[in-house]
Amino acid sequence: MKIITLNTHSLIEPGYEEKLQQFASVILTEQPDILALQEVNQTALKEEADIALLKGYVPCQKAISVKADNHAARLASLLLKGDLSYSWTWLPIKMGYSRYDEGLAIFSRRPVEETYEGLISKDCAYTNWKTRKILGICTGGAWFYTIHMGWWEDHDSFADQWARTEQILMAKKGLGGGLWLMGDFNSPAQVRGQGYDLVTASGWKDTYLLAEERDNGITVEETIDGWKEKEAGAPEGMRIDSIWTWGEERILSSRVICNGSYYPKVSDHYGVMIEVHV
Repeated sequence: MKIITLNTHSLIEPGYEEKLQQFASVILTEQPDILALQEVNQTALKEEADIALLKGYVPCQKAISVKADNHAARLASLLLKGDLSYSWTWLPIKMGYSRYDEGLAIFSRRPVEETYEGLISKDCAYTNWKTRKILGICTGGAWFYTIHMGWWEDHDSFADQWARTEQILMAKKGLGGGLWLMGDFNSPAQVRGQGYDLVTASGWKDTYLLAEERDNGITVEETIDGWKEKEAGAPEGMRIDSIWTWGEERILSSRVICNGSYYPKVSDHYGVMIEVHV
């Protein structure tokens, strides 16, 4: 099994149209079983998407229509043109940059059997850019979640959000099957006593450390939005995007992708791809 996660920075990213095509090419080449995405945007005032863009789409409960420039819908359409079909879902969470419906998305090669959405921040206001949610899908008896966490030192801190996330995930831990958590955690793995250590102490296993083969793991090398007034982390960059498992999985490899050396850069974050022995 192959899993990829990426904070897409979609629509906002300079050269977005070219980078969307490049990322679609990456997915067509790697053909992951699960693709977890964050900052999956659409223009709030855009016209609604044509039905042709919605093939494979499994709606969540949130009643916001998919627009014509929805990043997940456009990516799914490009993949279909390359004869690669996915079952996928998208959850709008908040208004980003005062003009985008910003959300989360998960793509699965197998049919999405069930979706789950949960609030993990104190504030649920759609207009608050710090509102946070978690999105999950069940497929093949396993649950896969994508998440975009807040920062450790915020008023609505990482620790508070993780406590709510744990309440959501606890219900799935005893059900058997796989349990996976993927995304942008906004907590550098090299900083002790903060978010990374909290997730580890909760019993989750970092697939980067489990991997039999791995690289340096760095997913952000420059100061990005949300970090411009914060300590950026170690000089060599931050590992803030990751894939966690609750089970005893054999991870064959963990590799940073879309970093300019292994596929072109398509976002202000790099992606993470793991291969799992099944």
